[in-house]
Amino acid sequence: MPRPPEGSPTLLTLDEVDTAFHEFGHVLHGLFSSVRYPRFSGTSVPRDFVEFPSQVNEMWAMWPALLSRYAVHHVTGEPLPAGTVERLNAAQSYGEGFATTEYLAAALLDLEWHRRPADAGQLPADQVEAFEQQALERHGLAVELIPPRYRTSYFAHIFAGGYSAGYYSYLWSEVLDADTVDWFTAGGGLRRESGATFADRLLSRGGSVDPMAAFEAVLGRPPRIEPLLRRRGLAQPATSE
Repeated sequence: MPRPPEGSPTLLTLDEVDTAFHEFGHVLHGLFSSVRYPRFSGTSVPRDFVEFPSQVNEMWAMWPALLSRYAVHHVTGEPLPAGTVERLNAAQSYGEGFATTEYLAAALLDLEWHRRPADAGQLPADQVEAFEQQALERHGLAVELIPPRYRTSYFAHIFAGGYSAGYYSYLWSEVLDADTVDWFTAGGGLRRESGATFADRLLSRGGSVDPMAAFEAVLGRPPRIEPLLRRRGLAQPATSE
């Protein structure tokens, strides 16, 4: 968060607010930990699960009951207009078709590189682009107008950033996140009972249980992809039954 001029308040952008809620989600994952061995506490979980609780916590940033408490004009105290909130929410799905496609292309390219047999030897530099093209074609993602977010030659995440064969985890965490946000919303949102269930059955367990077992202990079923597709504007809104 940028330091303001002396005597001025620290004002946050929407991205910075989301980041604050996100990082506090990681904090809660640690604070609610209740395991015997510290090595399994809090965020000591598989990489494709660690961002899930923190992404869930982002939902409260725009939750009406919380928004009215902090999203006010720093001089007049006027609350953020409802129309602005509606526009901000609507804008979340803008360009998601492009963003999802470029992300999937990069994630699958990562997996293809790490599927190469260990005894296959080093691929000559002049064959790298051909390998990449074939991998994208195999998955139906060789779209000229939507290249992978990271091409092989500068894909630092997977070759130097600790995400080897794990770049998919960002979107997978969001699958779990969107499904859980729907669960919270259906249960009435900010309710102590829902929060206690999430804390006791998932946050407190850290890496001491299988992540999917913890997820199913909260929602009572395996994860579904539909909530994520609706969030990104890639599926029809849910209908009430």
